[in-house]
Amino acid sequence: QPLQPSLFWYYLLELSFYWSLVFTLPFDVKRKDFKEQIVHHAATIFLISFSYCANYIRIGTLVMVIHDASDCFLEPTKIFNYMKWKKTCDSLFMIFSAVFLISRLVIFPYTVLYNTYYYSMEIFQPFFGYYFVNALLIILQLLHVFWSCLIIHMVYKFILQGTMKKDMRSDTEESDKDEERENIREKEKNGITYFSNVTSNNYIQRNGSESLNNRTHLTNGHVKER
Repeated sequence: QPLQPSLFWYYLLELSFYWSLVFTLPFDVKRKDFKEQIVHHAATIFLISFSYCANYIRIGTLVMVIHDASDCFLEPTKIFNYMKWKKTCDSLFMIFSAVFLISRLVIFPYTVLYNTYYYSMEIFQPFFGYYFVNALLIILQLLHVFWSCLIIHMVYKFILQGTMKKDMRSDTEESDKDEERENIREKEKNGITYFSNVTSNNYIQRNGSESLNNRTHLTNGHVKER
């Protein structure tokens, strides 16, 4: 399998991209699938490095292309979601969901896993690379199933509600927790302000009426004394 310059730069780009994700993980928002992200990045880096060193260029590029097919729709979906373009975001999300489910649950197992697990045994004898690569690929497939369940759940909610409100991974997201805390603080602050205003008004009215009554009594008493 000769290594062409274009494939070399493709490998270098993919490897640098996933290393950058690993370096930015401690500073990124920790979502519900944070541990799965770490496992995915580690397995991907090992697969890219080992396939390059062992000259598994064809299977390596095929795995990367299958993963990039859905990612090119995921990033614009995030951008339009942050821009509050709901209709564009929802449309891209549906396209991303279809591409993700087809590429990760259909193409990946029936083309990549079948060839690496079954067809390769017809050509080569089992060796370390066979077990190592297939173990990492199976780990990726398990992660695909995990994220596919989240995506299917989001699609189901989208069909029922007609809009995609938030990412299923963001149920325990720190930013959402901060927003909820701020909302609770605002509500508490508003409640305390309202309560203080009500109590102060009642206090003013009560004290005002009492002082007025006292004045009346004093005046009446003064009048009576006169």
